[in-house]
Amino acid sequence: MAKSATDIARAVYKARPLQLALRQAYRLSGRDRRMIARYLRENPVRRLQIGAGRNRRAGWLNTNWCPIRVGEGDYLFMDATQRFPLPDASFDYIFSEHMIEHVDYPGGRAMLRECFRVLKPGGRIRISTPDIAFLVGLLGPDLSELQREYIRQGIYCLPEGVPATPVTMVNNFVRNWGHSFIYDPATLRGLLEEAGFTEIVPCEVNRSSDPELAGIDNSMRMDEGFLELETMIFEAVRPG
Repeated sequence: MAKSATDIARAVYKARPLQLALRQAYRLSGRDRRMIARYLRENPVRRLQIGAGRNRRAGWLNTNWCPIRVGEGDYLFMDATQRFPLPDASFDYIFSEHMIEHVDYPGGRAMLRECFRVLKPGGRIRISTPDIAFLVGLLGPDLSELQREYIRQGIYCLPEGVPATPVTMVNNFVRNWGHSFIYDPATLRGLLEEAGFTEIVPCEVNRSSDPELAGIDNSMRMDEGFLELETMIFEAVRPG
């Protein structure tokens, strides 16, 4: 039988001590310091991806919380809720896709403050995360065909024997996959403003006025239309 998302999350949690040990070993070996120095030296336009998962992007410094397995040499491993191991005002772009919901509200605040610190004046951040309004929409009386299909597909994410209904989907979404805090637009915008960002604008999936940020959302990670259904995106600028 295929593993459910809950089974996978539990397996990852059990592996946490090993992951933390690997991250510490990488740091103590000097690997992180060398990787950062090389990236900054070789890239005149500097781009930071926070929470890359498997979506490694060429030309970006791709980061994850910790290694999933030994030998993942292409990622910098860091806790995004702590001070980034990066210099002030050193990056032109930051991209973080469906990551901030995996840390609590204080952690998200700390992360955005660090993003502001490491961006150059005039640098731009693009951040995407599930919008809690999409979950509320699943509980409405008049569902679209896309919403109904989303609920039907949800059976594969639920514990065995739990029916795929709007209520079970909403409860599962806010608890599963390591989710910690689901935002609405006003709350995420408020944290961006608090961190110091200006020119805060909502964006559509894979759309941006900046060519560097257009087309970078990983729309292949979900069935067609689902990412658009779930997601809100903001871009913002560190003022110069």
